[in-house]
Amino acid sequence: MALALTSTVSLTGLIGNLIDVEVDISDGLPGYILLGLPDAALNESKDRVRAALVNSGEVWPNKKVTVSLSPAWLPKSGSAFDLPIALTLLMAQGLIPKDEPGTTIYLGELALDGQVRSVRGVLPAVLAAKKYGFTKALVPFVNYAEAKCVSGIDVIAIKSLRDALNYLRSGEVPDSPEAITESSSDYFLDLCDVAGQIGARRALEVAAIGGHHLLFIGPPGTGKTMLAERIPSILPPLDDESILEVTAIHSIAGTLLDRALLSKLPPFVS
Repeated sequence: MALALTSTVSLTGLIGNLIDVEVDISDGLPGYILLGLPDAALNESKDRVRAALVNSGEVWPNKKVTVSLSPAWLPKSGSAFDLPIALTLLMAQGLIPKDEPGTTIYLGELALDGQVRSVRGVLPAVLAAKKYGFTKALVPFVNYAEAKCVSGIDVIAIKSLRDALNYLRSGEVPDSPEAITESSSDYFLDLCDVAGQIGARRALEVAAIGGHHLLFIGPPGTGKTMLAERIPSILPPLDDESILEVTAIHSIAGTLLDRALLSKLPPFVS
């Protein structure tokens, strides 16, 4: 059994759910059954996992394979379950050591040649793993920087299924990317760039200082958007907890490249 995490955004914030990946291999007609309310992308994992295993020199069991993702009532989505499914298949065959319960989570999409591709929501997943008491996380090489933002978790970056198997069989840790550098700001639109608009600028400053709502009314071209998108430049920087929460939401949405990884700037959405 391997463990993965799925993350969603709700009205109450970020929620990470622990998903148990279980595999049963039994005699019978060869087949593959995936249980646990998978979506279309997850249903297609069979062909990705099979090709990745075979092209990595591993064995695909020519038997009846049942994969269960629990809790069964929780809908599952995305391709991040490819890696834990592949590893659990090999554990069920006794080809790699079984994982110790409650220690490591696995995340990653598998390419047909066995490469591990990036997935969304790695940061909130690792945050949830820490909350559940996990100490290690195997993540795609590309997602290493965001996973490493969470302290107290040993993050192992892998480029391929072979890297993961080498680590599980021999304890050999693959090379990690260079350490990330924090960014205090990645915003280039500043309120000081606006000439004139004295009344509107005053309204922005009052709203920013007091935490008030603000409504702009006027015909197109009068500068409403120009002023609004410069509000973050006069807001106080985010604290450490807010930085992780904002970055986690961008990770789930797939817009992490739109801002610096640990930007302290309040987000602007238009």
